[in-house]
Amino acid sequence: MNKLKSLLVAAFLLVSVASFAQTGTVKIGYTNANYIISQLPESRQIESDLKAASSQFEKELQNKYKDYEAKAKAYQAGVSTMTDVIKADREKELMNLRTQIEEFQRNADASLQKKEQTALEPVMNKIQKAIDETAKENGYTHIFTAEALLYGPEDGNNFTDLVLKKLGVTPAPKGAAPTTSPAASSKPAGTTAPVKKK
Repeated sequence: MNKLKSLLVAAFLLVSVASFAQTGTVKIGYTNANYIISQLPESRQIESDLKAASSQFEKELQNKYKDYEAKAKAYQAGVSTMTDVIKADREKELMNLRTQIEEFQRNADASLQKKEQTALEPVMNKIQKAIDETAKENGYTHIFTAEALLYGPEDGNNFTDLVLKKLGVTPAPKGAAPTTSPAASSKPAGTTAPVKKK
């Protein structure tokens, strides 16, 4: 499926290049939105918030498991002396607890996913605005995601660096935190559509 997607993108690119070749200059670039996100200071805060929420859910889940295990152990210890009515009641209680644990886990996963999407939306809008402006300022006619690229120069990360510069971020060496210029940190996030993955 991914190969087909890549081939369709490549075919679109060839058609676009052919049509633009008749009318004017084509300048194509590609960028990696995930890398840009990782370089923004906001990403550290988002990651921290998600980690905190995940830890709270994990703690609550562990408490629910402990409660279930204690009741299951008590059931196993006393099952031989229980009447049929009490035995059925305890079994029903254990089944309900197990269902509650599974439902809690599903709800926690959905909540974390929604929290991540909500937190990333303004960041993606900010990145899309920077991509749009950088492309226009530097004469690019097409910008593709790095994931859609079938072949390109190894130093093809130049457009990503231009976008980071537009955002006021100097890409950090591995293991170091990115730096932001004071001018960029005061810029509004923008309201254009989020970066579309192809």
